[in-house]
Amino acid sequence: MGSLFDKLKEGLAKTRDSLTDKFNEVFGLAVTIDDDLYDELEEVLITSDVGYETSVDIIERLKKKVRTEHISDVALLKDAMRDVLAEYMESEEPFDTTGPMVILVIGVNGVGKTTSIGKLAHKYRADGKKVILAAADTFRAAAIDQLEIWAKRAGVEIVKHQEGSDPAAVVFDAVQAFKARKADVLICDTAGRLHNKKNLMNELEKINRVIDREIGDARKYSMIVLDGTTGQNAIVQAREFKSVTNLDGIILTKLDGTAKGGVVFSIKQTLDLPVLYIGVGEGIDDLQEFDPKAFAQVVI
Repeated sequence: MGSLFDKLKEGLAKTRDSLTDKFNEVFGLAVTIDDDLYDELEEVLITSDVGYETSVDIIERLKKKVRTEHISDVALLKDAMRDVLAEYMESEEPFDTTGPMVILVIGVNGVGKTTSIGKLAHKYRADGKKVILAAADTFRAAAIDQLEIWAKRAGVEIVKHQEGSDPAAVVFDAVQAFKARKADVLICDTAGRLHNKKNLMNELEKINRVIDREIGDARKYSMIVLDGTTGQNAIVQAREFKSVTNLDGIILTKLDGTAKGGVVFSIKQTLDLPVLYIGVGEGIDDLQEFDPKAFAQVVI
């Protein structure tokens, strides 16, 4: 796993200090695998922002694994726990980045949406893809300006209109550029607010219609950006967006700034959405594809 694993380890230092130390203490003092041990492990998960229902579910899966594989040695329980956590986070349909694709990115202002788009653009360009950004969060002039700065940083093209423009009109022009330049990835910055669900729904429906009509053969993904430092509140926010639009996955930011990394497990279980990318630092390279095995290895 090399340097990416090291960067993940470093980026999740606060979660590691919280979660790993607690787990090590429980495993270190345990003599036999019994209900008391399971209760302690469950408590560690709950106090690390994993959430009650998710924690109970994870421990039930661990018990089943112990029974099925006839694990009786406490020393082997840690690896079993890692396996359970990794399996818990596995996505049934892996995120496919081959071929032309359009990504709609939504999320409230302040969660790191524009920054994440810039980092995604950099990542795809580093993979040899031709990327175009669409500044379709037209509610704030600052959002357009910020995206332009990130487009320059990432070395990609941007399509923008003035503040207050129709977001679907921006996307239309961006789609024309996408087709004319034979680009591989179009990333649309959209919906930076949730003050009026009906308006938001109409806006996103209009954008989706433009994309489907103009480039129906490109794969389309909708991603929501959530701030990891807000823990369980991030789930509430995602539920709100999910009630008005289809979502395919999550970009979870600012995990380097929180001990609440356990929320990753809760998000998957509660929202039934895969975590696709995680932010583990400020740098342009610090948005990583989410690897459940590596994540489980780091936090336990």
